[in-house]
Amino acid sequence: MRNRWHPTARLARHRKRPEAGGGPDAVRTAPPARTADGTAPARGAGTRGRLRRLLTWRKLLAAGLALLLLPTAAFAVLYVSIDVPEANEQARAESNVYLYSDGTVAARTGEINRETVPIGRVPEGVRHAFIAAENKSFYEDAGLDPVGLARGVVNTALGKGTQGGSTITQQYVKNYYLSQEQTLSRKVREMVISLKVDRRKSKDDILAGYLNSSYFGRVAYGVQAAARAYYDRNVEELTVPQGAYLAALLQAPSRYDWATASPAGRRHVEARWGYVLDNMVDKGWLDGKERKGMRFPEPTAPEPGPGLSGQSGYFVDAARQELLESGVSDQELAAGGWTITLTLDRERQQALERAVARRLDGESDGERDGERDGENGPNKGSGGGASRDVQAGAVSVAPETGHVVALYGGRDYTRHYLNNATRADYQAGPAFHAISLAASLERKTRQAEPRAGRAAERVPEHELVRDTAVDLGVHPDTEGYDAERATELGLLGVSPMELAGVYATLGRHGDKVTPSLVESAVRGGERVELRDAVGGRAVARETADSITNGIGGMPVPSGPDGPYEPYGPFEAPYGEGTGKGRPADGGSSTRRAMAPAGTAVPPTPAALVSGPSDDDKAAWSVGYSPELATVVGVFGEEHRSREQAALTKAQARMAVGIWDEYSRAALGG
Repeated sequence: MRNRWHPTARLARHRKRPEAGGGPDAVRTAPPARTADGTAPARGAGTRGRLRRLLTWRKLLAAGLALLLLPTAAFAVLYVSIDVPEANEQARAESNVYLYSDGTVAARTGEINRETVPIGRVPEGVRHAFIAAENKSFYEDAGLDPVGLARGVVNTALGKGTQGGSTITQQYVKNYYLSQEQTLSRKVREMVISLKVDRRKSKDDILAGYLNSSYFGRVAYGVQAAARAYYDRNVEELTVPQGAYLAALLQAPSRYDWATASPAGRRHVEARWGYVLDNMVDKGWLDGKERKGMRFPEPTAPEPGPGLSGQSGYFVDAARQELLESGVSDQELAAGGWTITLTLDRERQQALERAVARRLDGESDGERDGERDGENGPNKGSGGGASRDVQAGAVSVAPETGHVVALYGGRDYTRHYLNNATRADYQAGPAFHAISLAASLERKTRQAEPRAGRAAERVPEHELVRDTAVDLGVHPDTEGYDAERATELGLLGVSPMELAGVYATLGRHGDKVTPSLVESAVRGGERVELRDAVGGRAVARETADSITNGIGGMPVPSGPDGPYEPYGPFEAPYGEGTGKGRPADGGSSTRRAMAPAGTAVPPTPAALVSGPSDDDKAAWSVGYSPELATVVGVFGEEHRSREQAALTKAQARMAVGIWDEYSRAALGG
């Protein structure tokens, strides 16, 4: 039998076949081999054979073992090399310093509020509430949840922040031993230390450490401080519903604080609260009938800490919200050590505060108009000022940069914790008209575009207005667009901060402006990457310019020195001086501000919208120019109950008075 590997055999296999019709001397080779059934082998069979020889089961097994053993070996090295460190120094955290744009101090936060308590002081039902909220398998796991851990590592590696289902042990390790930084190395250390802590400490010790080191908002670290901050009682006096709220709060302390949460935030925290109680029922820790009878326990109003009096607390509140949106956590901020530079212009800020103080707490419009004994009389506060049942909120933005140059949040943060500059619970009234008009103009623009032979899609009016409002900067959670005449009358709740962004966007010819209060935030060598305040297109340039021209398109009158030119400083409000006054029926007015030609002030065209809301509980004055977009809101609020209340006509006129006085000072008039 011939050896198929013999050289002559290989030579024969490589000889070519003769061409068809070749001569007698043509060399013939054997026909291709056939399979058992007589068919020719499939093309590529040789390649697959070689692959089978390369990928034998032994080689595959070896590769699989290597993939399994290498990470295991690496983890073993990490486990040996990483030890449980000493507790971090967060309890002795530094203050945060907030600076004006010129570097002078605007605010300084105080020390951390913390009181450590033994686990025996925490009622069992409250302990179960936290476990039900954060880690139902706490008593069974070894300190890690493999699925949640994998999700957390991936999210951290992809820069998705704190998402990821950490166990109570991991959260305790992060709070007590490590930092809040979101890095892969910190996540790996957290994992290793969690395994060691779970082996060295009892579950009760771990739970106690977790409850005493967690941040609950209101500058409260630990469950005892939280019990006092939210329910004015000691931890052993907490009920199960109250404990469930505190457990729900940990997911987003600032967003879920009932006293300051938006309507959407309140819905979310109530849903989270219900989720905690339902998990307790599932675990057998709470009777189902008892659960059905539980009602949400509203917490008490917060008491601002030291160093936050006057406007300082409002600065800190608004800056914190912006930093949270940029990815900084509540706990990172509360840990302290930050130097936060604000965009506030100190001179303009002082001008705004003076304007509000004169109108709100000084001589009111009603007094000058002879209403001392009229409708405003019974509502006046002491000292000849406005009623204590009137609040003001204002935001002034530079459209060119998107920076907030002045902000007024209320009379005093220590007495009125709700920030009037960012609250969105009052009707926007005439200030919303520009948004509705923008939606209408955008529809016409889209309908005019060629659509390949098909008719323009008809979008319901309220949906179009909602989409345009969101594009201009109104929060997407805002509700009520579909209510009867809601967009026509401005029945929706919009904050002064949001409106300042809307009108700054119009002032930038439709380029999106998202007001920014934080210029920089630095801690040690760490600098926060802030969102861009200006960028992208919200509405077409034609839309923005048409609205500006429409608001400011009143005929230009003549004065003793010739025609007026459209620039600041601004004319007196509601009929004072040379101004075109407010309509006698109390309706809203729109006008372009005028000043005599030839003055030393550089040209600054400005458009102004002013008037009360449909329910008379708010009055607005919104003016914008290429240099400033300023929104002033005056709100009726019963000072004891904090319920909304109707404004008198004199009180409603304060909005445009504040706007006018501030704008004169801010623009050098």
